[in-house]
Amino acid sequence: MTMPILAGFYPDPSICRVGEWCYLASSTFEYVPGVPIHRSRNLVDWELVGHALTDPAAINGGEGHDAASSGIFAPTLRHHDGLFWMITTSIRDAGRGQLIVHAEDPSGPWSAPVYVEGTDGIDPDLAWLEDGTCLLTWCGHNPPAIYQVEVDPRTGERLTDRIELWRGTEMKDTEGPHLFERDGWWYLSVAEGGTHVGHGASIARSRSPHGPFESNPANPILTHRSLPHPVQATGHPDLVELSDGSWAMVYLGMRPTGAYPGFHVNGRETFIAGVDWIDGWPVVDEGRFDVPDRDGSWDEPFVSHTLDARWLAPGKAPAQIATVTAAGLELSVGRDADAGEQLDLLCARIPAIGFLATAEVAAGDACLSVRMDARSWVGVERVGDRVRGRAVSGPFDQALSELDLRDGDLLAVRSSPSRELYGRLGPDLLEPGIVRDGAFVALGSVDGRYVSTEVAGGFTGRMLAIEALGGAATVRRMAYAEDPRD
Repeated sequence: MTMPILAGFYPDPSICRVGEWCYLASSTFEYVPGVPIHRSRNLVDWELVGHALTDPAAINGGEGHDAASSGIFAPTLRHHDGLFWMITTSIRDAGRGQLIVHAEDPSGPWSAPVYVEGTDGIDPDLAWLEDGTCLLTWCGHNPPAIYQVEVDPRTGERLTDRIELWRGTEMKDTEGPHLFERDGWWYLSVAEGGTHVGHGASIARSRSPHGPFESNPANPILTHRSLPHPVQATGHPDLVELSDGSWAMVYLGMRPTGAYPGFHVNGRETFIAGVDWIDGWPVVDEGRFDVPDRDGSWDEPFVSHTLDARWLAPGKAPAQIATVTAAGLELSVGRDADAGEQLDLLCARIPAIGFLATAEVAAGDACLSVRMDARSWVGVERVGDRVRGRAVSGPFDQALSELDLRDGDLLAVRSSPSRELYGRLGPDLLEPGIVRDGAFVALGSVDGRYVSTEVAGGFTGRMLAIEALGGAATVRRMAYAEDPRD
């Protein structure tokens, strides 16, 4: 399997099934709305139906560079007794405990969050016993291990003291637990090895949901570490039984490219594999599902008076900084044009390398950029009657070329994939510029590694961003066009 079912920044997948439909949740960190919910019947084609968290206060992602990779960590999505349940960690509120919301319909509305005190840590999971007892299992500290308590998921009340379930194998960073039952066994799947090239999926089992758990002798059941595979960092698994009795597993991975040691830019993505059960243990079949390489291009004229669901904003709801009117997308007052730290901006996931993104600005000053966070971006800025390229990477802020603006010019950023394997190039070449009379005019070029996770750090992925500079701005249209595949 080399292509994701959700391309771009969709990490930490969690899956559940209701009838013929499967539902999938992902982590979103500082972005609002949080925790997208997708659904599918065939596990290959997925439709976004809503978000489990829409309140910026509950996400608590913060603003600017300090907000990078804060907010919402890995969720678990489950369905029980007619309700969808989502549990996750808001990392700035981790001391309050794990956060739980529920809904009758995954498209919303979702309940206000409740918090489970005394469960400091990350990656929570919910499971139910036949008698209705709800178990919260999570990655805790002091010492690092997978822990469990009984809870009331409606109120967040903790009903028991925590017990330790498992410390994993000898790999580091045992986290991302999911607890489920099959044929009289309780299984505990985990992520191990850290969520980069050492990542893997392991599993243990017990006759009791409270343990003790025995490790699968074949652990890890999935990893691509040290393998010549285009998808790396595979792990953070969640398993689901399908309506025909077969099983599948979703997991995250990344697709690094460019010169050694490789750079991944579109974030940790969601992949799928089949699962067979042999001697009471899951065996992963990565080739069971045929996932095509999709064209993620889109073209959005801002005429519908509502924002498309693709749009997110770091730390704030998109409606707090943008509205769609008869004139187009109205962006509220943005950062000063000389400031390098991005604050109030709309963002859309970038699912590929090799694209041309454009924005038609009708009024005001604005910036179109490809960003990893508020201090890691390459963009083109319209300031008065001039346009200029700009690159920001941590403390380094570089002005590139500039020229006079003409009527009809579109702000643009182009990504051209790198074909070097043993040279010095990163994953692509990023060029801020304009489209004038149908032709792209570059205003500088930057090695794409400077807008990668390996340089910027964090857990997210590249976003296409639009923001006002100084005063308000109006944008008539934006487009993202991927290059044809080789």
